[in-house]
Amino acid sequence: MRIVLLASGNGSLAQSIIDAKQTGALNLEILELIADKECLAIERAKAAGIATKCLPMLEERSTWDNQIFEAVLRLNPDLVVSVGFMRILAAAFVSKFPTINTHPALLPNFPGAHAVRDALDSAVEVTGSTVHWVDTGIDTGAIIQQQEVAVLPEDDEASLHERIKIVERALIVETLQRFIADGIPRRNQ
Repeated sequence: MRIVLLASGNGSLAQSIIDAKQTGALNLEILELIADKECLAIERAKAAGIATKCLPMLEERSTWDNQIFEAVLRLNPDLVVSVGFMRILAAAFVSKFPTINTHPALLPNFPGAHAVRDALDSAVEVTGSTVHWVDTGIDTGAIIQQQEVAVLPEDDEASLHERIKIVERALIVETLQRFIADGIPRRNQ
C-alpha cells in the first residue's frame, strides 16, 4: 500500500506510522508528507528519509486546493492519511483520493477542533478516538474504527488529550494494518 501523509503539527501520529513501518508492523510505502506550514511533522519525516512538501495556505483558497490536489495526484497514492492536518479538504480532493483521519473523540460526538475541551465541558465519563473517512464536512465521514478512553475526575484538557493521543496513535496503525491485510474498503463501509 502506498500512502501520503497530510500534517499540520508536531507529527506524533506521523511518527507512529513511521515507527510501525520501520519495525515491520506496517508493510507500506510513505510516498511523501505534505504539510500546510513548517512544522515538526516535516522534520520527523525528513529524519526518516521521507520526502516532504510544504504548501502554505494561500489567500486564494481555490489555488491552494488545486496545489494540494495536483501534489497528491502526482504521487498516485492508494490512500491519503491525515495525521493532524488542520485543513478542510475540497470536495474534488476527497472524491478523488480515499482519505482517512483520526479525531480525539467518539464521533459523532464532539466534532471540530476542540473535541477534548468539549468532552470535558460536557462532563462525559467516556470519550475516545475515532478513525474515519474524510468527506466534505467537519468530522462527518463514515466511522472506520473507535476506541474509548475514560475521562478521569482529575483530568484537564492536556492530560485527557495526552491519553487520547496514545490511543489515537495505536488506532491509526491498527487501521492501516487492517487495510493492508484486507484491502482498502469502500469509503462508506
